Amino acid sequence: MALNDVEHCDVHHCHSNIVLKVHRELPSEDELYDLAELFKVFGDSTRIKILFALFESEMCVCDIAESLEMTQSAISHQLKILKQSKLVGNRREGKQVVYFLADDHVRTIIDQGLNHIEE
Repeated sequence: MALNDVEHCDVHHCHSNIVLKVHRELPSEDELYDLAELFKVFGDSTRIKILFALFESEMCVCDIAESLEMTQSAISHQLKILKQSKLVGNRREGKQVVYFLADDHVRTIIDQGLNHIEE
């Protein structure tokens, strides 16, 4: 897409009150970076499938792998990323490690995304 294909103002006129408001409300660079990194995690369909599986129940890696018809290795790799992003948590139960959604925000983010694409 060429620059001329993007709609733009015909005159340059800055609305300083709006610009000042944006500057005051804009999150810090660190917060913006962290937010962008969080959304990158949602950019993988396998991780989304894992989150959907965990919406239904807490599960061990074996059960997730079986449910999604994938290898335990592939699931473990994605769970590591989800855990680092604080989207899932885990606990040990004997010889098994059970994974679960970290909090209700995860479901809300996914639900909002679904609502957006279904509009």
